Amino acid sequence: MKPIRTVGVLIGAFVASLGLLWFLQGIAIIEMRPILCVADCEPVMGGSPVWTAAGVVAFIVGVGVALFSARRGGR
Repeated sequence: MKPIRTVGVLIGAFVASLGLLWFLQGIAIIEMRPILCVADCEPVMGGSPVWTAAGVVAFIVGVGVALFSARRGGR
């Protein structure tokens, strides 16, 4: 595999993984506490339709980038 293909596949996989994480957080399967807070930060409880939608979009884009890179990238 050419280096540009490898980079494209890795970027796509990263974006897809991030999208999956956002989706799981959005539907309240995964709950995380804030890591760094400047003000009064509290963990978000319950689902979030915004993060669910963002996760689905990011996952689809990531899979698309990975597939496109694996098939056609580097030509």
